[in-house]
Amino acid sequence: MSGDPVVFLPGMMCDARLFAPQIAELGQDRVVCVAPITRGERIEEIASGLLDHLPPRFALAGLSMGGIVAMEILRRAPDRVTRIALMDTNALAETPHSSAGYEPLVAKLRAGMIVEAVEMVLGQDVLAPGAGRVEVLAQVIEMAEALGPDTLVRQVRALQRRRDYQAVLRRCQVPALVLCGAADGLTPPRRHDFMAGLIPGAELCVIDGAGHLPVLEQPAETNAALRGWLTKPLMLQRRADA
Repeated sequence: MSGDPVVFLPGMMCDARLFAPQIAELGQDRVVCVAPITRGERIEEIASGLLDHLPPRFALAGLSMGGIVAMEILRRAPDRVTRIALMDTNALAETPHSSAGYEPLVAKLRAGMIVEAVEMVLGQDVLAPGAGRVEVLAQVIEMAEALGPDTLVRQVRALQRRRDYQAVLRRCQVPALVLCGAADGLTPPRRHDFMAGLIPGAELCVIDGAGHLPVLEQPAETNAALRGWLTKPLMLQRRADA
């Protein structure tokens, strides 16, 4: 095994199965693990709990809500994160208006309507169109049902109260990959272009034929981008380490 361990953080409603293609590919020659983002009422609490159990130093890759938790981990423990990949995510805090927009989702979850809740989040403009969309949607429903409505409501509440991470990204001094699906209508490419512009030396990768979940929609292309990120030289070192 070579390189630092890779820690993947899944999105809301998802578990380790989200990264099955990445575990199978990248796990051939390095240590790969998936950390749950299910314990905590706030993003800060989730990140703090994970740091107690993660390796001393690690490469960090988060998708959607997992990307937000990854940014909080970077804020709290920058010296432990050797490189970071932010996928289909958002560095901005919710506005009062956008936060209120989660309430219909919370209502469905509290009513036990998990299938309807997943379909609400992954609407027609969120996953890429095509034959694979139905299969990916079914996988997310299976993961969401395994997590259960109480956990999903906690995740929504944590998202509603999240902070702005623009300053954190500006201070990032490790190799960074900002990746998204070209058809992601939930966190669109223009938002990732903005995030990549905040991070010194960041690489932006937009995956064709994928929406919000390129790790499942286009695994080969996503794995290639992640391999490139993992082999990037550690050129940006903190002054204190020099």
